Amino acid sequence: MSLAFVFPGQGAQTIGMGRDLAEAYPAAKAVFDEVDEALGEKLSEVIWEGQAETLTLTENAQPALMATSMAAVRALEAEGVDISAASYVAGHSLGEYSALCAAGAIGVADAARLLRLRGQAMQAAVPVGEGAMAAILGLDFDTVAKLAQRATQGSVCQVANENDPMQNVLSGNKDAVERAVDLAKEAGAKRALMLPVSAPFHCALMTPAAAVMAQALGEVDILEPKVLVVANVLAAGVVNPGLIRSLLVDQVSGRVRWRTSVEWMVDHGVTTFWELGAGKALSGMIRRIAKEAETRAIGTASDVAEAVASRT
Repeated sequence: MSLAFVFPGQGAQTIGMGRDLAEAYPAAKAVFDEVDEALGEKLSEVIWEGQAETLTLTENAQPALMATSMAAVRALEAEGVDISAASYVAGHSLGEYSALCAAGAIGVADAARLLRLRGQAMQAAVPVGEGAMAAILGLDFDTVAKLAQRATQGSVCQVANENDPMQNVLSGNKDAVERAVDLAKEAGAKRALMLPVSAPFHCALMTPAAAVMAQALGEVDILEPKVLVVANVLAAGVVNPGLIRSLLVDQVSGRVRWRTSVEWMVDHGVTTFWELGAGKALSGMIRRIAKEAETRAIGTASDVAEAVASRT
């Protein structure tokens, strides 16, 4: 089988995620310790024992999800399955940092600090209440993109995520996104609903956050990854550190091209996807994009054991 490792984005977080891995594998526990040290606080306590509202804060959720994904990576490595087992790695939005970390392009501590800053910058880019996001289910990308364009009327409304063939997410000014939701319902969408998010991610309103990340990424070492990383905004594999750096900046305000990223990997021979970290959301999307693909979600010690056994 040709294998890809994929890494979840914001929304997958749950209290207690990764604790089982940390208890079973010292190398997984070391990831959480390193993230705590890098941030100068016990984020691990928030992840394992805190309140859901605190974990869901963007500045906490982003490094927390990366830590959980990297704990799964380290657990697999402890069982003899390392990054070289995969032909490609990819992540959904912040999950791209997890993918780069897994591939050895960015260190865990640097990824944690970058994601904390990324969360803060994305939250600060637009005053609360001015931006919004909405999920549109049952309409294809081209249809949703046209509806978004009709809804702008001088404001911003863009497709932020193309998640699967019939699931797209809009982002922009609240008034324009609300108009797009109404248009989507008129166009026959199965569901069109506003999302409970704190900021309009992955649209032009995030330009101030992109500037913050450009400066921060310029101060971090990025190495050539050990395997090809499929970049969100390009939907193709990259290895050049300079290109990776610029694409991470573009990603803040650019579209997460998850559907086309998965299609690109399938076109390049991938038949199996392992989702490393919290939840199973990407596995569901992948099955809707590539019906023949095999998926496996790995977030616990038992998941690791089953994954290892599947390779023997």
